[in-house]
Amino acid sequence: MNQTTPAIVAQSAVRRLPRIALWLLCLAYILPGFIGRAPWRNNDMTTFGYIAELARGSTAWLQPTLQGQSPEIEALLPYWLGAWAVKLAPHSWATDFVARIPFMLLLAMALTTTWYAVYYLARSPRAQPVAFAFGGEAKPADYARAMADGGLLAMIACLGMAQLSHETTPALAQLAFTALSFFALAAMPYRTGIPLIGVVLGLAGLALSGAPTMAVLLGLGGALVCFLDRNAQDPGEPCNAPRSLRWSLAVLMVTVAVATLAWALDQWRWRIDLPETNWPSLRNLARLLLWFTWPVWPLAVWTLWRWRRQLTSGNFGRHLALPLWFVAVALAATLTTDAADRSLMLALPAMATLAAFALPTLSRTVSALVDWFTLLFFTIFALIIWVVWVAAQTGVPKQPAANLARLLPGFMPSFEWFPFAVALAASLVWVWLVKWRVGRHRSAIWKSLVLPAGGTALCWLLLMTLGMPAVNFGRSYLPLVRNVDRVIRAQSPGRALPDCVEFDNLTRGQIAAFQFHGRLVLKPARGTTQCAWLLVDVTTARPLPKAVDKSTWLLKLGVRRRADNGEAVQLYQRIKP
Repeated sequence: MNQTTPAIVAQSAVRRLPRIALWLLCLAYILPGFIGRAPWRNNDMTTFGYIAELARGSTAWLQPTLQGQSPEIEALLPYWLGAWAVKLAPHSWATDFVARIPFMLLLAMALTTTWYAVYYLARSPRAQPVAFAFGGEAKPADYARAMADGGLLAMIACLGMAQLSHETTPALAQLAFTALSFFALAAMPYRTGIPLIGVVLGLAGLALSGAPTMAVLLGLGGALVCFLDRNAQDPGEPCNAPRSLRWSLAVLMVTVAVATLAWALDQWRWRIDLPETNWPSLRNLARLLLWFTWPVWPLAVWTLWRWRRQLTSGNFGRHLALPLWFVAVALAATLTTDAADRSLMLALPAMATLAAFALPTLSRTVSALVDWFTLLFFTIFALIIWVVWVAAQTGVPKQPAANLARLLPGFMPSFEWFPFAVALAASLVWVWLVKWRVGRHRSAIWKSLVLPAGGTALCWLLLMTLGMPAVNFGRSYLPLVRNVDRVIRAQSPGRALPDCVEFDNLTRGQIAAFQFHGRLVLKPARGTTQCAWLLVDVTTARPLPKAVDKSTWLLKLGVRRRADNGEAVQLYQRIKP
């Protein structure tokens, strides 16, 4: 009997979550956001720009550039995956959609490997529930499977992951390879070939996705956990210290090889950016930590409290040590890099694992509190989405329609049957899920996370179906490019595109957008360049670039995107002598 475990779980509480329901939930979370949208501004569009350049053969594979500019994140593998997909796909397929397919698979891999990581950690002897005097406690395999279901539900429920996990950026690749490494280290006591392949691909993929330092730190911590673990076998089996030592050395060797690979490909960069100590910066960071990982962080904290006897005994198992190390490394990156939200996302697989180990220790009162809070929060949020959509379509109620028109000036709502049918079906499923949850049925340890995961998937799906036209208008460069394209074609003979367009001060995302959406041939503004048009970003409040000579250029259009309260681009036409 494990005296230090707080988990008291009967066999009746570890029934499986129906596989069809789990698969449908994952599909409802993964597919919306990848299908039926244009590339979004900033990082999403920028990554697609590098992918398109690689697919066209316009840049080197080991040093991708976009109009001579290197990526802000010195990653390679995410751009390679997107470019390979574009080159292999039929030419009739939309290029931006094809580039998103590998990232869709990466998100699916992150969810799958998180499930298996929780499963193998829950098989650890010190993670097992209390053995009953007359039997009836949960069987190890059934207990681990139910805990894995809870861990996957916890990860889907994280509010901050929804948008970032559906963007084609190196951050999603980092999440997927972090989860793969986490799974490989968790499965080492029970498998041989798959964990070894997983740790090689996970750490190497993480290093080639712009996070070599994290890959090395996770590898070193994983090797230490393997070395210190002396209870890696099922209950009743003798300890196998030599096996733990071999795994520790293997992980250490892989880590050294990955560090060498990153050095050979020039992937090491100094990105330490300590946070400011003023109150606004600290407040924003605290808000990010609170809402981004909701609702898993309260459950993770509860796990540390309820399992504190193992934490203070000096012999706590890998089910606590491994996720704690992954969380600590991700939190350190969050506090010391400028991309705090993307770094914090890498902690979610491990935090979801810690949250899963809180489930066997929750009282009925706490479970009911989570259910009612989740029910009210997501039902209200879903109703708001429906009300805004109805207002956009009909003008009633007037206030939501006026707010939408103010936030997205120029946006014209449209009605499409298929997104409407999907959103309606998802809403009906949510009603059924709520009815099932409040009904009388046998208890299961994952039941407290059904509504959080289902509510997050519902609201994300509604945003990506009913709200997709508005999201595309506000989050993509399409309106900006269309305004510029309209002026250029109106002033061009035969309404044809010009041979080239000079640009100055444009962001990487803007360059990629004008090349993809506008099909413009862009060239940096130099003294030797002689194009008929010039594009200039004047978002920042500084004097016009030197490229804008008023004796040479005539202002034809100024576009300011009020959707994001800033971005402004000016279009100039060359004055004919």
